[in-house]
Amino acid sequence: MRFQKLFEPIEIGKVRVKNRIAMSPMLPLGVYRDGVLTDRVIDYYVERARGGVGLIIAGVFKVENEVERAPIPYYPMVSLKGYGPLAELSDYIHSYGARIFIQLTAGTGRLIPPEVMNEFGFKPVSSSVNPAFYRPDIATDALSTEDVEKLGKSFRRAAELVVAADIDGIELHAHQGYLFDQFTTSLWNRREDKYGGDLNGRLRLSMETLQNIKDVAGKGFPVTYRFGLRHYLRSRERGTLKKELPEVGRNLEESLEMAKRLEKAGFDALHVDAGCYESQYWPHPPMYQPHGCTIDLISTVKKVVSIPIFAVGKLDIPDLAEKVLEDGIADIIALGRGLLADPYWPQKVREERMDDIRPCIGCHEGCMMRSYVSESLGRPFTCSVNPACARERRLQITKADRPKNILVIGGGVAGMECARVSTLRGHSVTLYEKNDRLGGHLIEASVPEFKEDVKRLLEWYGGQLRKLNVSTKLNVDVDHEMVIKTKWDAVVIATGSTHRIPNIPGANEPNVVTCGDLLLREKEAGSRVVIIGGGSEGCETAVWLARQGKCVTVVEMLPNVATDLWESNHMMLLEMLEENSVEILTD
Repeated sequence: MRFQKLFEPIEIGKVRVKNRIAMSPMLPLGVYRDGVLTDRVIDYYVERARGGVGLIIAGVFKVENEVERAPIPYYPMVSLKGYGPLAELSDYIHSYGARIFIQLTAGTGRLIPPEVMNEFGFKPVSSSVNPAFYRPDIATDALSTEDVEKLGKSFRRAAELVVAADIDGIELHAHQGYLFDQFTTSLWNRREDKYGGDLNGRLRLSMETLQNIKDVAGKGFPVTYRFGLRHYLRSRERGTLKKELPEVGRNLEESLEMAKRLEKAGFDALHVDAGCYESQYWPHPPMYQPHGCTIDLISTVKKVVSIPIFAVGKLDIPDLAEKVLEDGIADIIALGRGLLADPYWPQKVREERMDDIRPCIGCHEGCMMRSYVSESLGRPFTCSVNPACARERRLQITKADRPKNILVIGGGVAGMECARVSTLRGHSVTLYEKNDRLGGHLIEASVPEFKEDVKRLLEWYGGQLRKLNVSTKLNVDVDHEMVIKTKWDAVVIATGSTHRIPNIPGANEPNVVTCGDLLLREKEAGSRVVIIGGGSEGCETAVWLARQGKCVTVVEMLPNVATDLWESNHMMLLEMLEENSVEILTD
């Protein structure tokens, strides 16, 4: 077998996992109700088990709502009310030979969602008095010693319910600046009681929580710990892409010492990551991050501990995932968004059908932006390249009762997806495209070297249409006569969008071009470039041009640029603009 290491079994505590592919905790926001899992959540996780993953880490789940009292259960709760769906989920996962862990959190602390504070006037808590991330004008309350003790003990009841539901293990969410992480990090923990001070004091809550779980679940019951090896903070308020800069958060040396103490305390595996909310492009790497972006960091952990290590960081390229295991950098590959884009990633890798794997493009638009951005009003979680994600039952592709003869006009992403799905349903599809290749705006979007994942998606669509033998006609501009002369059962208009040129003096001059013109090499830019419009397209093109040595200025009428992107993509693109000396003129 080409990918032998990926499909070797492994033991975590007393639990044997059939392969070394784990699903990272990717909670489908907006599809649970009142803190309880719904059928949609169960379908979502079961689809990944059906696709061949060895271990699913479901989460994140709260264990209590009194110490950190939120007016609504903004995460699902481990409670008697939610016990039935959790037990049902476990049964379904086990029926596919997979294992399931559940990720538990002590709370969000300073990271409480802004809508909870804004709409309900909720006052966040933390290890110490800290600015709330989304509302720096609001300071958190420091938890009392008694409340911290109560918080740790609340994991006992949660563990009882988890064990009763036949869940195989527990992961503690001590990453990304959440409440456990706020206790372990001196930047956020300035306590003078037993839960503060030196590393032992700052780790005390984690250690006591572990003991509370093991007392209930048993010594062999697996408990893993997810934490970041570096926060990549250049200041209290700002992250950094530059690994050589001094660390304001937790540095690597202290994290390696943590790893040793966590193993000694009895944790059964470490799920290692990087970053926090101020440096979102590390824990949620966007398309601009290279695949395997945290591997150099993760490689240091195996030198100091012997328990299994989970590796993360855009590892959805099969050869890269296999190499990480072969080189002994980690023991388990954790995939998040790669399994949202294609739940059957493990099965396709095992069958060496890599060309059939639908790639994640790192956009965060379906999985994060839909659920978090206030303008979306909390629309349910999904995936921009896999719309069936978290809607597996409702959008299942089934054979049509009556096959139809379908004309699709336009070979961009919408037209290609329509042709692909219609053909899978048994229809006869003819796809017309006026240009000489399929792809539409994906073609220019995939040109910058930092957008290789978009190119992978473009290649995937072309490959799928070829395998399905979709009749494709290029260099044809469809008109009315062509539509009516054939008896089509359905005609789909997928002709896409065009660039919007502002009505300003000089817009028609020969030195004015679109970003698409430049990216497709239909026009060339001189040494000094002004880009009118600071959305993602303008900003990405600015970085691409600046890396060619051009002097670039972006002009934007709004107060900020790249506001059409999710936080991690937005943060990283701003860093890239700064790194490449792009001048930004707003307002």
